[in-house]
Amino acid sequence: MATEVGPFGIDDHSSVYLAGRASALGVVDPAVVTAVFNSFAPRLVAERIPALWDLISPGQALRARENAVAAALERLLGAETVRSAELSEAAKLATAAAEAGALPGRPLYAANAALDLPERPHTALWHAATMLREHRGDGHVAVLGHFELTGVDSLVIDCASSHGMAKEIVMPMRGWTEAEWSAGRERLADRGLVDAEGRITPRGAALRDEVEAETTRLDRRPYDALGAAGVERLARYVHRLVGTAADAGVFPPPLRGFFAPAADVWNAL
Repeated sequence: MATEVGPFGIDDHSSVYLAGRASALGVVDPAVVTAVFNSFAPRLVAERIPALWDLISPGQALRARENAVAAALERLLGAETVRSAELSEAAKLATAAAEAGALPGRPLYAANAALDLPERPHTALWHAATMLREHRGDGHVAVLGHFELTGVDSLVIDCASSHGMAKEIVMPMRGWTEAEWSAGRERLADRGLVDAEGRITPRGAALRDEVEAETTRLDRRPYDALGAAGVERLARYVHRLVGTAADAGVFPPPLRGFFAPAADVWNAL
């Protein structure tokens, strides 16, 4: 999927994604990025890293990321919202949770935790959300490894479930070929996790549920630190923000349904 060429000469979606998310790690080999991202094909990463850093340094990418987030949130949410006392409070709650995470075994979380906290409340809220996302994501990768699910295997089983996105979206976005996807499906079929047509089996659904439950268990520390009342207050407010962003058209049509239901529920409360 092509994107507009920016000031650094980066002209494809995957490179923009890598520049934004991998920049916190600094200049590292493609194997490191592949390992911590987990679900991306090694080939897709190696075609862009480290050549990407000849166009933009990690420091430049981090600054561009923060500025883009600040502008996008103000456009989507409105100036009044991003300057509100309520958003400022949400940023403080989210930061308190994010800073309580566990560092060991969480490279992407640790890399973002080492960055300076943005001064603007709406970008501070986004930064805290990024830390929380990476904290859960790092734990998720560990759980997948425990259950011997490779990156592509985890995508295949998720797409086969009722919770996942369509293969037609996920496979090219993560850089996997049809042959690699089929090989992952065969491995899962050998374990009884999908059937011959690639449909998830009861055993596969149970394993997927167990993976999610274990990921949540390993991710409880930030929210325990915030406390039930703080989590409730933060969740209600952030879900309202998600609903506002969704109404503004931030999510492409194929992804709208993954975010709208939760936002609609919280907006009604």
